[in-house]
Amino acid sequence: MNQCTSVTNIGMVSRSVSSARVKVWVFLNQVAIDSTRIHAAASRHRLESEERLRQERSRLRRSIRKWQKLCDEDDPNEGAGTRVHLEKLQEQLQALPRRLEKLRKSGMKKMSRTDADARFLRERSGFALGYTAEAAVNEDHLIVGQRVTQNAADNHSLIAMVEEAEQQSGTRAEKILADAGFFSLQNIAELEARGLDVYLPDSNLARELNTGQRCPRIRLSQIQRRMRQKLRGPTGQAVYRRRKALVEPVWGTLKEQRGMRRFRLRGLKKVSIEFTLAAISFNLTRLLASRQPGPTTLTATG
Repeated sequence: MNQCTSVTNIGMVSRSVSSARVKVWVFLNQVAIDSTRIHAAASRHRLESEERLRQERSRLRRSIRKWQKLCDEDDPNEGAGTRVHLEKLQEQLQALPRRLEKLRKSGMKKMSRTDADARFLRERSGFALGYTAEAAVNEDHLIVGQRVTQNAADNHSLIAMVEEAEQQSGTRAEKILADAGFFSLQNIAELEARGLDVYLPDSNLARELNTGQRCPRIRLSQIQRRMRQKLRGPTGQAVYRRRKALVEPVWGTLKEQRGMRRFRLRGLKKVSIEFTLAAISFNLTRLLASRQPGPTTLTATG
């Protein structure tokens, strides 16, 4: 199953950003790619699981037997109301196999009843029921590529996001900055083969860059050893620090000022459109601010 809905297939996106495309492609040289969790418009307590479905089936069967007994007694005070309620219970019981089949096809142990596309994804505070929003941001703090996925990990998204940014802007990137969540040897090899300058640390190196505590010596591949040497140098460190300055303020603005901590719509396709509209709104605000006198500030988020 395709785990993401690409915004490039939405005609309204192409039309909305066409007026800004000239400005975006001129400055698509250094691109920072990052992701964040956005909660779904669903309660994490209203979940489907095989155990809960079995319990619900037992409860419905008991209720049906109770109401059938009342119907058999033919109580004139109950009449049609009893039969209507009984039919509703029987419909709910008949729908259970379909709900169970849907749960098993999803491959998950638990699934939201309100938003079946939402997933339990790890974040700093634990697990969130929601989606992964991904964004590519250029030197002008413009979102040059974005999408929403159900991915629990980021390392399969890097190539797709680079392609998304290049397709939306109509030009090629030069430098790609991303955090350790996007790290894989295959990603580095693929991007370097395309002629891109990549700044992508592994998790141990990222900890060293953030804390200053040198990571232990282990046997490394040639690609990983070369990347560590590159990022430990003063130029590499300066470029990598630029990643946070580019992408974190964008998330801060979207979440703190635009309320994008939780989606308002449900379903992967709809939340993809919602995030696309938020990105378009953000870009239009940035472009308008760049034409006005005075400083423009963005809010960083932790």
